[in-house]
Amino acid sequence: MAGYKETPRQKMIAMMYLVLTALLALNVSVEIIEAFVVVNKSIEGTNVNLKSKNEETYARFEQQNLLNSKKVGPYWDKAQEAKRMSDDLINFIEQAKFEAISRAEGITIEQASQTPLKDIAAKDKYDVTTNYFIGNSQDGSKGKSKELKDRIELYKRDIVKLLDDRGRATIKLGLDTEGPFRDASGAKQNWEMHNFYHIILAANVTFLNKLIADVRSVEGDVVTKLFNSVSADDYKFDMVAARVIPNSRLVFQGDKYESEILVAALDSKQDPNVVINGRQIPAEAGIAKYSVAAGATGLQTYKGTITVKGPEGEEKSYPFEESYFVMTPSLTVAPTKMNVFYANVDNPVSIAASGIPESQISANISTGTIKRAADGKTWVVRVPLGQKAVVTVMHNDGKTTRNMGSADFRIKRVPDPKAYIANTDGGPVQKNMLLASRAIIPKMPDDFDFDLNFDIVSFKFVGVRGGDIYDRDGTGNMLTQEMQTFISNSKRGQRIWIEDIMAKGPDGNRKLGTISLIVQ
Repeated sequence: MAGYKETPRQKMIAMMYLVLTALLALNVSVEIIEAFVVVNKSIEGTNVNLKSKNEETYARFEQQNLLNSKKVGPYWDKAQEAKRMSDDLINFIEQAKFEAISRAEGITIEQASQTPLKDIAAKDKYDVTTNYFIGNSQDGSKGKSKELKDRIELYKRDIVKLLDDRGRATIKLGLDTEGPFRDASGAKQNWEMHNFYHIILAANVTFLNKLIADVRSVEGDVVTKLFNSVSADDYKFDMVAARVIPNSRLVFQGDKYESEILVAALDSKQDPNVVINGRQIPAEAGIAKYSVAAGATGLQTYKGTITVKGPEGEEKSYPFEESYFVMTPSLTVAPTKMNVFYANVDNPVSIAASGIPESQISANISTGTIKRAADGKTWVVRVPLGQKAVVTVMHNDGKTTRNMGSADFRIKRVPDPKAYIANTDGGPVQKNMLLASRAIIPKMPDDFDFDLNFDIVSFKFVGVRGGDIYDRDGTGNMLTQEMQTFISNSKRGQRIWIEDIMAKGPDGNRKLGTISLIVQ
């Protein structure tokens, strides 16, 4: 298995980060800051993929260790140490990232860990983060960046010690902390000043996530080299034991239970004789596959013997026993915020079927659309206005597709917002407060959990002065200068009405209620 190399996507992301950092040094507009948000999201996705690939390597490594721990064990122990060192460094980087966000945004570290970069108001600020990473020093030696650099250099020094001479000679560590690095004018800088001095929070977060990607790549390369150090030709087995490898110990009623039964010292040229409950199980290439329909629910147990020829041609039999659990299919489809779907907005939904990996679940809906959310775990439903929507969930394990059931949901129209001005929806209001606010603000009901915005598109301003009706139309949500002058000249106790308020939402315009005010 070859070591990890940067994919074209990873190379593109790294190049984009360098270009954005250079443009940022030239004080380019806020669009560049938002571009960091896009690049950061791509890097976060890359980090998830790298971690998943590494976990696959660890799983194969562990399997070989279980088969022959005496041979594989020393390499497996080093792989575990590589994982520990990598996780420790990544945890340190994550903690530094969340601490920087916490200080810049004025929130707790826990809140910082749950806030996407796009939602951080201080992502274009650098004063607080520069002080955090550089400290009271001219070269960053008294800030967090120096501590981070020392941790990276210690990691690079220690992790290569896990490899033999050939592995050390061929591995590419990356994580360059030596440079040379230069600022926008061409002057030399150290790693700390180059990456953290007067660098905005958005760039800090993106750079730290890129460091995590680099660490995961190093981890993957080291573990791959350790895994390849164990040659398949060198496996030596000094014992023979029966092994039963089920596809799954959890089986739904009506499906089949399947398992592979083999001796640990597998000889593909010899087909073992496997007997279960008096029935001979067919074998091919050294493996017998047992398949039986799952009928009764609950714990099911089977046992038998496997017979193979020994080194001298003699037959040797080994007993085995295995169990599996049969259960009735169960399904959960629940909206994460309420028990209905709202029309023309994104409705978050969680879908879970017991015992089934998320990657094997698919879903469709009778009206509208349903798709996976960006996190890959939840779903997003969008439906038009109607009576009902039916969500149907399917399970596909790569071999068969199974209907896991359906769930019905009512469809409701998004509730109307309520119009406010000067933080009131009617009643007595201070004249100066009314003049200071000047804007009509639509607010959704407190029990409506969606992040949904309405915009005021028009309204009518009505008042009475000297027995005459003062009636003016307004566009947008701001009071005109003429309306403000009317308010300024109003006397205590005089009434003002804001009516025919039209608000634009995701499903078109809504007419909101009248705001009846009494000037104080």
